[in-house]
Amino acid sequence: MKKYSKQDQMLMAAWAADCAGRVLPLFEAAYPGDDRPRSAIEVCRTWVRTGVFRMAEIRGASLAAHAAARDAKGNDAAHFAARAAGQAVATAHVPQHAYGGAYYALKAVAAADPANAVASVAAERDWQAERLPEGLREEIMERIVVLERGGGVSVKLRKGEGF
Repeated sequence: MKKYSKQDQMLMAAWAADCAGRVLPLFEAAYPGDDRPRSAIEVCRTWVRTGVFRMAEIRGASLAAHAAARDAKGNDAAHFAARAAGQAVATAHVPQHAYGGAYYALKAVAAADPANAVASVAAERDWQAERLPEGLREEIMERIVVLERGGGVSVKLRKGEGF
């Protein structure tokens, strides 16, 4: 697994939180009383801002967001949005979780509007890439693969060497 500096890890976490935050409305529109994904994003941003790492808090927020995703299983856009939040906060523990925050955000965008998924996902992926520092952009974005399939979109996360 590739080693990242603490500064890179914090940049990746802030970016993943931003990616998750962009699709959070898809979850909250379907489950307005459930604040678990929002809380996970806030815990992530607090860690980035303060540098204070409490494993129980990070792990609890991530697990809660993933539980919200399981509870939203019938609504793909909401499900993937909650997964994005759970992955974003987990970046505080393992930097590679940032990839998951962006990956699930793209899946949420695709699920929210399947008829326009090709254009929506391309625009969101461009937004994601533009917000990454140049030193991380190519490495991260080459692992988040978007393929057009039968008029729709397939989003894959390429793992492998260094992941």
